[in-house]
Amino acid sequence: MNVALLRRVDQWVGIPTCFGLTAIRRCGDWRRRLRGERPATIGSILFVKLAEQGATVLAYPAIRMAIEMVGRENVYFLVFEENRFILDVMDLIPKENVLAIPTSGLWAFGRGLVRVMRRLRRIRPDAAVDLEFFARGSAVLAYLSGARLRAGLHGFDDAAPYRGDLMTHRLRYDRDQHTSQAFAAMVRSLTLLPGELPDGARSLPEVGWDGFPSLQPSGEELAEMDSALKKHADRSSYRPLVLLNANASDLLPLRRWPAKRYVELARRLLAARPNLHVAFTGSPAEAQAAQSLVAAVGSDRCFSMAGKTTLRQLLVLYCLADVLVTNDSGPAHFAALTPIQVVTLFGPETPRLFGAKTPRTHNLWKALACSPCVSALNNRLSRCRDNRCMQEISVEEVFDLTCRALGD
Repeated sequence: MNVALLRRVDQWVGIPTCFGLTAIRRCGDWRRRLRGERPATIGSILFVKLAEQGATVLAYPAIRMAIEMVGRENVYFLVFEENRFILDVMDLIPKENVLAIPTSGLWAFGRGLVRVMRRLRRIRPDAAVDLEFFARGSAVLAYLSGARLRAGLHGFDDAAPYRGDLMTHRLRYDRDQHTSQAFAAMVRSLTLLPGELPDGARSLPEVGWDGFPSLQPSGEELAEMDSALKKHADRSSYRPLVLLNANASDLLPLRRWPAKRYVELARRLLAARPNLHVAFTGSPAEAQAAQSLVAAVGSDRCFSMAGKTTLRQLLVLYCLADVLVTNDSGPAHFAALTPIQVVTLFGPETPRLFGAKTPRTHNLWKALACSPCVSALNNRLSRCRDNRCMQEISVEEVFDLTCRALGD
């Protein structure tokens, strides 16, 4: 996915589209008021969350709430094809209810979008919940889905990115509200009249994480991954195993912790524990860089698994490892679906909003005066080019937290 291109399209195409659809929407509302039409009842709900699989994990309480409202078979999810994986793992809604738009190319995207929108017009969901933070494309898709009720964030008097006025249930963005709570508030707002918002949703209780889904790999999957680990570690035993995810998504490069810190961390862990093993993880595009980090560590107990697993196999790997150290990115949230202990390093964003909600998660955040510098209100863009918030996290701090997560 070309993140820069998507942002440009969202700006240059999204703004005029949202403006035009807002005018159409207001004319439609005026006609309905003249006819005396009553608010729609809710029998089905569509979620729109195109990107960021990690944030989809945080939507778990909201999806459960929707299931309780309308039943599992009446909940749908609109997502980019490359991001549907986590929904299949969570297994909260039927797989056929996931509507995926391919992003492999412009032609495939266009055809897939038309196909998905045709299916949505057949489904005619009663309500759409836009889980994107002020993205214009998701607001447009929620409106074009045909849903009479639409819940999502609205800028009001804040300096939020413009995306028209396409929601019937408009909520303010609260910079002190955890993302999982914000998503749940969108679903719960559908039970209120639009005139009761945005303040009516603020009285919502905290959401629960009971029954959080967990990956249950088959014996064959575990055996296959065990063999792969023994092969790449070049030994019959690789436990205890610490995984290092030395990258962050291209969506926000400021989240990266310096690569040389990961090298130093690996050396310290290996020196402190003679039986410990360390593996670097990452996507196929990161395989060469990960192998360079392994070479820099210079230990036969350090190896790379970057580019050597599918996304599902990565989760199976988490089931066999002991600790994952990662920047704030998708793997930190995927790992919440497995038994692994997770040390997550936050910088330009804050764990108060985006930290995984499991007891196995251990967050490090320096809370500098300038941090967090990205939010939904600035379209997650920052002028910062020197992420001191990440550089201030020392190897010593991460080493100590990792050792505690290992059981020390």
